[in-house]
Amino acid sequence: MALQLGSNPAETFVGRPSPWNGLAGRLRGLIAARLVALTSALLPILIFDITQDRGISGRSFLATWAGAAYLGCLIYSVLLQRRRPDLRWQAYLQFLGDLALITALVWKYGAFGNPLTILYLVVITVASVLLRRRAGIAIATLAWLAYVTVLYLELTGSEMRPAVLGEALYPAGIYLSGFYAIAFLTSGLARTVSKTEAELQEKRADLADLRVAHRDVIGSIPSGIVTTDRRGVITSANRAAEEILGATETELSRLTLPELELFDTAAWEALVARADARDRIREESEYTADGDAKRIGYTVTLLTRADGSGAGYLVIFQDLTEWRQMQEELRLKDRMAAVGELASGLAHEVGNPLAAISGSVQMLSSALPEKSSHKKLIDIISKESTRLDRTIKGFLQFARPKARASVRFDIAAQLAGNVELLVNSPEVSTGHRVDLDLDPPSANLVADPDQISQIFWNLARNALRAMEDGGTLRIAGTVAGSVYRLQFIDSGRGMSEEERAKLFHPFRSFFDGGTGIGMAIVYRIVEEHSGRLWVESRPGEGTTITVELPGVETGRDKLAEEAQAH
Repeated sequence: MALQLGSNPAETFVGRPSPWNGLAGRLRGLIAARLVALTSALLPILIFDITQDRGISGRSFLATWAGAAYLGCLIYSVLLQRRRPDLRWQAYLQFLGDLALITALVWKYGAFGNPLTILYLVVITVASVLLRRRAGIAIATLAWLAYVTVLYLELTGSEMRPAVLGEALYPAGIYLSGFYAIAFLTSGLARTVSKTEAELQEKRADLADLRVAHRDVIGSIPSGIVTTDRRGVITSANRAAEEILGATETELSRLTLPELELFDTAAWEALVARADARDRIREESEYTADGDAKRIGYTVTLLTRADGSGAGYLVIFQDLTEWRQMQEELRLKDRMAAVGELASGLAHEVGNPLAAISGSVQMLSSALPEKSSHKKLIDIISKESTRLDRTIKGFLQFARPKARASVRFDIAAQLAGNVELLVNSPEVSTGHRVDLDLDPPSANLVADPDQISQIFWNLARNALRAMEDGGTLRIAGTVAGSVYRLQFIDSGRGMSEEERAKLFHPFRSFFDGGTGIGMAIVYRIVEEHSGRLWVESRPGEGTTITVELPGVETGRDKLAEEAQAH
């Protein structure tokens, strides 16, 4: 139910328009029309009198009549400015004024055969339209009475025979039926038009509500929705599509999907052919927006008209980048759990024989003379046993990490100290550059500081090894709510998709002399801290490893702790 309030109660409607809706504006329009009609009728007469050098003595009645008409328009305009609550009386005043002016013309120029009597019909029609049937009948009655009065006065003032007087009753009857017929017909048509306008207004309101609901629903859908014409030119896009594609709807509407590089031309033509065949299409592709590569899953459907013909295409797509990343994390967790169980059993089974071998070798070494030819072989066995023992211990550290000691410490200060040690270490050559970006410069984290240092050193060393010919390693630390985000961004050789998938697998080192345990330990530590870790890398474009660690001490935590202390 619509509700519109105006300054004039006569112009207020609830639900559907009333006969008084906009009456003030219609009365103003009537005044303007009256002025135009008067001026249009009188101006040619005035021009004719001027050009013929005639005086106005012969036009005194017409001049008086025109002055009264213009004065009436002025009075109507002044009264409308007062904005009385009910404007119907002003409408009746104008109708009565018009009847008086028309009756004066009929009286002046005769009631019989006077074409000016048609002006009565104009007033009756306007009254029926503005104020409906009751007003139309009232004005028709008054118009007929005025006409009959003039007719009676004209007949009684002449010496007509009674037969002629009887014949005069014919036009009176014709005018009576004509006036009432116009009143009934016009008011009926006006009522029908009003009803149609009310229904149209309701339909427009329903359509507006439907459009708003459609816009809100489509705009709130998290999936990108794009419609195109048959040529693939984008005709509309919702908010999710703008965010995923990195452009506004106005910018997108000028492009085709192949130009947008969401698909290449050949792929789009193949999709269109399948959509025209009503095939169910579910595909994925890679899309780059603002330098960020995104994994997009999409469906393409044929848009049809009411007659079933194709009108264009509907493309629904989603950014699957984060979802795919979570899938990779889950798969990696499953693999790491399996590898951890295997590592635990394998390390236990290898560790005990290795200890026996190492002890036996030491006894043999002490029993042999220093210059014995077997002494050198025994030393090699001892050295390799020690290296194997170190590897087994690292494997055990991955499989069964030590208990985590959660303490509060300033992770930003620890990172700054680790970077200072790293810069002064032999691992950083003259071609390397290490940048540290901490925002804020101090942040308290509840975690194991030793294990966090392990994360730092393993990731930093791997980044430096990836930059054999030198490069820049940027270490950034930021706070996002209760999470501390640590990033290692290098400009090294980067990794392929296959290398990235195997980065955290034990014994999968990509560098000479590496055991492949370090990155597996990093993953296990992050997992033990309930954090997240992901890698972004492309061959030749460097690598970015991001670690998110929960447990940042926020300002609210500090206030609560201080209040508890007091």
